[in-house]
Amino acid sequence: MKSGFVNIFGKPNAGKSTLLNALLGEKLAIVSSKVQTTRHRIKGFLTEPEKYQIIFSDTPGIIETKYKLHEKMMAAVKNALEDADVALLIVDVNDNLEACDTIFKTLNLSVPTILVLNKIDEAKNGKIAEAEKFFADKVYAKKIIKISALQQHHLKKLLQSIIELLPEGEPFYNEEDLSDLPTKFFVSEIIREKVYELFEDEIPYHVAVNVNEFKEKETLVKIQADIIVQRETQKSIIIGAGGKMIKQVGTLARKDIEKFINNKIFLELFVKVKPKWRDNELHLKEYGY
Repeated sequence: MKSGFVNIFGKPNAGKSTLLNALLGEKLAIVSSKVQTTRHRIKGFLTEPEKYQIIFSDTPGIIETKYKLHEKMMAAVKNALEDADVALLIVDVNDNLEACDTIFKTLNLSVPTILVLNKIDEAKNGKIAEAEKFFADKVYAKKIIKISALQQHHLKKLLQSIIELLPEGEPFYNEEDLSDLPTKFFVSEIIREKVYELFEDEIPYHVAVNVNEFKEKETLVKIQADIIVQRETQKSIIIGAGGKMIKQVGTLARKDIEKFINNKIFLELFVKVKPKWRDNELHLKEYGY
């Protein structure tokens, strides 16, 4: 039996969350085209009884810190560095390769690594060959695998390579478990994902979601959550004319939450203003950061 922690690192938007979801065959990490969508370290378990248990970790994209929120995000990356048995270094083949190299060097990894060249389905002319050549002599790139997380190309090959590098050991979690995070966490993330989908510019980055109530009744689950923003103007944008936008957030979120928890839900959303919450230690703690 093989068992271990496989942690995914890379720049924002390299496709870390898409890869985690594709490997697990289950949507655990929220995804959007905007950078910095992932704010927490999200663990997902892939278990094949008697054969292996892989504890995958999706980590926030590596960025320079401007707020306390960013510091918390980068602390999640640091924790993931410390307990990795295998590291996946993921690169968008169309990205700036030098910038990716700089980040990977600073990680100072001492565990086996696989360099994952992602988005080969979107690769521009000659980009895949260029990336392979660029990383070929890098110390951390002993093994290079080309994939498309979105199209699920070559994931079996990647999985096989991961299993080969895993240490022998007993499973850490029950084979039925999919994550060590509570359902409430995933509910708040689904609501936040809908804000990323529906609103442009800075709004998503100024938003947090706090689930205050999660009550399981006989026929449905009652959920009440606050969408936290920094300014009154942002509050009115999220509510929209006649409550149109908040209704849309609720409708989209409800569909996905029901699918996720396999139950009918009653969802109630409020928008609250908390100035500068991204730099407030107490607020950050309250919202799970």
